[in-house]
Amino acid sequence: MMWMDKKDNRVMFSDRRDEDYEIAPDRAYPSGTVIRIRPDVVADFTNLPFESGTFEHVVFDPPHIIREKELGTVTKKYGCLNGDWETMLAGGFSECFRVLRVGGTLVFKWCETQIPLKEILKLTDQKPLYGHRSGAKAQTHWVAFIK
Repeated sequence: MMWMDKKDNRVMFSDRRDEDYEIAPDRAYPSGTVIRIRPDVVADFTNLPFESGTFEHVVFDPPHIIREKELGTVTKKYGCLNGDWETMLAGGFSECFRVLRVGGTLVFKWCETQIPLKEILKLTDQKPLYGHRSGAKAQTHWVAFIK
């Protein structure tokens, strides 16, 4: 997770998974490494269990790899897009803006390994305020919206 302090009471982590994955050892992960996905709220980002206008700030960091199953370390850690990913991500944007208060901020994180950011931004009618590229290959985008 990206949170500086996972125990900060201002933070609520939501994911559809609540499980453990043992990672095959490699240079980054020693033998016996287990990734624990432990959200505060188990929920699908296309159907969030919160009232409209609940949050002042939302971070939307969906999976960015299209794959039917979570096979490798990256997809086990971050999930994967399977099925109709365009409808899934459009629903995610819709839900994020629904639970966001008027005047609130949405930060969207996207990695362009398979799908360009410009294609993803077509899935919402909201216009970004600004964005920033990061990462070794400048494939990760951070995009800010205000509702």
